[in-house]
Amino acid sequence: MKKFIKLNPSQLLISVFVVSISVGTLLLKLPFSTHDHIKWIDALFIATSAMTVTGLATVDPGTTFTTFGQLIIALLIQVGGLGIMSFAVLIFIMLGKKIGLKERLLMQHALNQTSVGGIIKLVKYLFVFSITIEMIAMVFLAIRWVPQYGLSKGLFYSFFHSISAFNNAGFALWPDNLIQYVGDPIINIVISFLFIIGGIGFTVLVDVWKKRSYRKLSLHTKLMLTGTLVLNIVAMFFIFCVEYSNPQTLGNLSLGDKLWASYFQAVSPRTAGFNTVDMGGLDETTIFFIIILMFIGAGSGSTGGGIKLTTALVIGLATVTFLRGKNDIVVSKRTINSSFILKALAITMISIVFVILGILLLNITEKEASFLDIMFEVVSAFGTVGLSTGLTGMLTFAGKQIIIFIMFLGKIGPLTLMFSLASPSKEKIRYPQEDILTG
Repeated sequence: MKKFIKLNPSQLLISVFVVSISVGTLLLKLPFSTHDHIKWIDALFIATSAMTVTGLATVDPGTTFTTFGQLIIALLIQVGGLGIMSFAVLIFIMLGKKIGLKERLLMQHALNQTSVGGIIKLVKYLFVFSITIEMIAMVFLAIRWVPQYGLSKGLFYSFFHSISAFNNAGFALWPDNLIQYVGDPIINIVISFLFIIGGIGFTVLVDVWKKRSYRKLSLHTKLMLTGTLVLNIVAMFFIFCVEYSNPQTLGNLSLGDKLWASYFQAVSPRTAGFNTVDMGGLDETTIFFIIILMFIGAGSGSTGGGIKLTTALVIGLATVTFLRGKNDIVVSKRTINSSFILKALAITMISIVFVILGILLLNITEKEASFLDIMFEVVSAFGTVGLSTGLTGMLTFAGKQIIIFIMFLGKIGPLTLMFSLASPSKEKIRYPQEDILTG
């Protein structure tokens, strides 16, 4: 017990995640959770995918699991998306318990915040906003699905998919995901609105709500909003042009449906995991482009994964600054601290190493799969996206274990894993500087 108490925030966060996934696996393996018997590895895979809000599935959630099983998946998605520690703090608040410094430090680590100041208020905002948005979205989805499926099933489908979309999970209760709704305005708008809002980051949402003026927003918020808008527009234009004549994706659709499909596939790789066209039918150029989008991911402190958009932007800005012969990164009359550049480089390099390792291992275990499909699967798992070209259902036992670990890593973050394994440095000595040759 004393050893558990002495765990640092990274180790404790990982431990809580492991326990939650284990409980989820047991619940999904119960006889009344499924229509047919499923293997332990598949129960573990779905529980991990739900808890890490990824959306990859080795079995079809809509036909394999009962309503109870689907409710368990929805619960795991909600807890995983909003954060285990957020739920723990909410329970403490409801019970009237005092939130100590250790709990605040855990929350800071779990929500990827720079300080503990205002962390409890952020959690309160997080819950109120999340539940409100999900309920409003559920009403709009019910307008579409209640007439189609009836009251009870229509409401449940609306409830499940509003949770799945807001938390960027990508779980859908149809075998083909959302392909049948490729040109449906309500589904396209509501689902994409949910995962874009969920993927921007809670800090950004609170900042926008409080200041309501672009000039007054923090630099992080400005970078996230501008970067998200530009990236989504570029991605939509790229997919529309490349896939326009592809008969397996956009080729046979009307112009209106082509625009809807291009838009949805452009914004979904930012860790959402929903799709309205067959991912396996995409041109190889589009597949590689989506791999890049999945690796970048969503915003810090959001329900999404990836290295995060701001991380990619900081590295890009650092490169431009170097090419201009300047020393400081200046954006909107603000200088970005050099420590954030080092952190961005560390996150990116560790992520690349783990992705490469995952690709190498899957190439050994999945002999029948193409290299591009394997790369797509690994980056999708790491970015907690959930998109697949069709490989997930054909994974071997070893392949499933590899993807489970990569999904877990993608959710907790590469740095969290590294910090949990590393011992804190107590060395205070500084050594003389010396230059080395690079480039």
